[in-house]
Amino acid sequence: MTDAKEILSDMNDRSREVFRTVVESYLASGEPVGSRTLTRSLNEKVSAATVRNVMQDLEYLGLLDSPHVSAGRIPTQQGLRMFVDGLLEVEDLQARDREKIDATLGKTAGDVGGMLDRVGSALSGVTQGASLVLTPKQESEIRHIEFVSLAQDRALVVLVFSDGHVENRLFTPPPGQTPSSMREAANFLNALIEGRTLSGVRRDMQKEIDARRQEIDVLAQDMIESGLAAWEEDDSEKARLIVRGRANLLGEGGGVPEELDLIRSLFDDLERKQDIAEFLELTEDGEGVRIFIGSENKLFSLSGSSLVVSPYMNSDRKIIGAVGVIGPTRLNYGRIVPIVDYTAQLVGKLLSDRS
Repeated sequence: MTDAKEILSDMNDRSREVFRTVVESYLASGEPVGSRTLTRSLNEKVSAATVRNVMQDLEYLGLLDSPHVSAGRIPTQQGLRMFVDGLLEVEDLQARDREKIDATLGKTAGDVGGMLDRVGSALSGVTQGASLVLTPKQESEIRHIEFVSLAQDRALVVLVFSDGHVENRLFTPPPGQTPSSMREAANFLNALIEGRTLSGVRRDMQKEIDARRQEIDVLAQDMIESGLAAWEEDDSEKARLIVRGRANLLGEGGGVPEELDLIRSLFDDLERKQDIAEFLELTEDGEGVRIFIGSENKLFSLSGSSLVVSPYMNSDRKIIGAVGVIGPTRLNYGRIVPIVDYTAQLVGKLLSDRS
């Protein structure tokens, strides 16, 4: 949007003030802004005719648009982008917003998923938009692995993680397994897993088996491969997208069927988790809050929504998830940016303290 920034720098004071006032009024009310309304808001006393001329110039530049023939003006997506990049004044985080977020996140007992679910509820409640929270993958180190025979064709692999949680998975063991081969497979794995995550164990296990083939028999090798494969199609390690406040965004459709259909389509896509990877990619170009307006990213281009999103990091400063607020393009960006920023930093700290 370099051209837009150049346009902004080339504007005279009057055009810049008219543009700023139109955008700020639209963000506050969602309604087109007319020249007579503007003349009462501007610092400089000018006629409505003069203001109309300025607005026509801004419309010619692609920064304003007129939804109806005799209506006032609203900012275009290009105009909103220029406003966000060059004129937006980010507010300080309001005390009442901080208190609501702190109160929700203060309930740190329970699992990470539950905490992040509360984060989503807090964000949607504070902003009156819809919140998106991308949870981190489960990458706790494994403390212990055990295989348990349940029947000739059924077994259980049990994983105990360093953070205390336990997961188990049913699977079909290879033919001919015996209690001793199960113990041998578990002992082999437990000798190798210290300080390793499940994804790390899966990635390197075949290499370990090949290197130490003399130490373990064929039955135990098959048991290890079958047991670890039980996690291959499991969702427990995958990132999960939590969506909260759907009703807030549906209400913004104002009852217009076309807008409501687009918003419903957006949430259907999110609930099917088709674009989780893309959501995280939005945050990977750097730290801090990013703003996407309308069609600037394919995730929300159809609904014409805007997204304010920030990554959160673990104690190693690695991006492990993201939090965001989605709403109409007339979001109160100045207020929402510090809310998203604060929440992302707080989530990162809480997760780091748990590790």
